[in-house]
Amino acid sequence: MPENDSVLLVYQGDQRMGTLHRIKGGKLVFRYDDEYRKREAAVPLSLSMPLIEKEYEHDKVSPFLWGLLPDNELILQRWALRFSVSASDCIGILGGIGNDCAGAIRFLRPDEADGVAEGGKSLLKPEQIEERLAELRRDPALGRISGDRGQFSLAGAQAKTAFQRRGNQWYLPWGSEPTTHILKPPRPDLNGHVENEHFCQSLAKALGLRAANSEVIRFGNETAICVERYDRMVSGRKIIRVHQEDACQALSIHPIGKYESEGGPGVSDIMNLLNRSSHSIKDRRRFMEAVVFNFLILGSDAHAKNYSLLLGVGGQVRLAPLYDLASLLPYVKQRKDRRLAMKIGPYYRDTQIRPRHFERMARQCEFPFVELRKMIAEMAAKIPEQVRSVLKEIKSRGLDHPILEELKTKLIARSKIVSKEF
Repeated sequence: MPENDSVLLVYQGDQRMGTLHRIKGGKLVFRYDDEYRKREAAVPLSLSMPLIEKEYEHDKVSPFLWGLLPDNELILQRWALRFSVSASDCIGILGGIGNDCAGAIRFLRPDEADGVAEGGKSLLKPEQIEERLAELRRDPALGRISGDRGQFSLAGAQAKTAFQRRGNQWYLPWGSEPTTHILKPPRPDLNGHVENEHFCQSLAKALGLRAANSEVIRFGNETAICVERYDRMVSGRKIIRVHQEDACQALSIHPIGKYESEGGPGVSDIMNLLNRSSHSIKDRRRFMEAVVFNFLILGSDAHAKNYSLLLGVGGQVRLAPLYDLASLLPYVKQRKDRRLAMKIGPYYRDTQIRPRHFERMARQCEFPFVELRKMIAEMAAKIPEQVRSVLKEIKSRGLDHPILEELKTKLIARSKIVSKEF
């Protein structure tokens, strides 16, 4: 490689796994280190880049890297200005913020390699978090503020920040020290979205689905949903990064095409991907339960980037817990505007979907329709009781918002309609 190429070193935790290059013409190349490929504990960067090959080119590398960055042009432009690079330069941006990404992957510039194992954290007082959340609401690019040593990157369009939590203490980590929790302030365009997301995450768990742990926390005058990162594992005093990637990354699809209507993956694509799971029967069923749940709650943002895979040693692959669950029901006035992110049979629109379309989808996915129909009927039948139970539990913890009662009413009504059809 020419000496003037842009280069980043890629690490799994503190273990170097390879090198990322930008070559002539702006194309990206990722090259695994031979020593890493020989390790028993080696985990691939992506299912789209298995360890069997040493080198991967732009069409595999670019979608994976952009999948680590926010889907928000404003944030990317602000970060690019901060690091004096172009907003289209993912290597330049990751060189500035890639020390703490989704999964176990870290990106360091060559001059930072000697400090790969260095890290630390500073205590954050509640009023400091309050101030940061207030700033984040005003400017979604301020996941970190001037003077912060640690940087992080998380995908998605919504404003968010990430810290480390130990018991009731909050910390700002840097270097090898990972973040453990994601905080998202209220969305200005969707009233009560924080409470909505926490309610739907809790409802999914009450129905037996694996979903990320969440809670709504107040810091002074600021409110945020706090989501525990499932890609972090606590072992004694040490926090270990666990590698993961979303379905778009695993299928080499740029995040701009995350919605099926824009050329992204649909239900059958992800079901086919889950044939590579270490427990494919269980994970394919879990994913189908998630599709049913999002249909029942009208989860309109359940696109392919909101489904992820955990990658482990020895080729282990599992469907990750569900996240970013929320209902569109409180925000649409007309039924004709109720659309899903993935088609059921030939349709996205809620008003067009009938049992026969689920049957068509089941055939496409090679999933027994008898089992799917039973799954829909049973989940719909359980929703009224579980909605009331979840609402009671949430209110007992001091959380209240008008949207919660509206969710209860609309989810129960919708579940009764679906129950009659199935």
